Amino acid sequence: MMTQEEVKQLFIETGAILEGHFLLTSGLHSPMYVEKFQVLQHPKHTEKLCQSMAEMFADDNVEVVVGPVTGGILLAHEVGKALGTRAIFTERENGKMALRRGFQIKPGERVLLVEDIVTTGGSIQEVLDVVIEKGGVPVGIGMLVDRSGGKVNFGGVPHKALLNLTVTTYDPADCPLCKQGLEMTKRGSRKL
Repeated sequence: MMTQEEVKQLFIETGAILEGHFLLTSGLHSPMYVEKFQVLQHPKHTEKLCQSMAEMFADDNVEVVVGPVTGGILLAHEVGKALGTRAIFTERENGKMALRRGFQIKPGERVLLVEDIVTTGGSIQEVLDVVIEKGGVPVGIGMLVDRSGGKVNFGGVPHKALLNLTVTTYDPADCPLCKQGLEMTKRGSRKL
């Protein structure tokens, strides 16, 4: 399994850790952004990261891996491959996270959730809600990067990250980067 330092070094080498003034998907501002696709564009890196994530949950009898669209598709696929399970994803339907494309979670099925970057945990919480609504048993949440500084909580569901970062975030009304007049960059794909 990769160590935290090895994961961080991989993110640095691929240019995935950026510094500046960023508008996050959560609506918060931050001086750091992790552009996961700088790493995930390399299939060998993705495979290695996901094998490490799978190893963290290898003893949990996972039956299906689920992640949110977009980055979660790659992660679910690779972690599922490493665990020998199905891999599915959720996507937004009328603004709400849902299973589509005929994907199903059977009642009692043991589910591992995977996510790329977690700041507030909002997106993966939406996936967790879908899993619970379908009767799945969430056995864990695997994350590439936990940017929350360990503050995220998923109602007792065990969660582990390959890389833990403590990254400052600001409410837009109190953002010192805005007050300094630093130009802001919006990253990611989701509309706020």
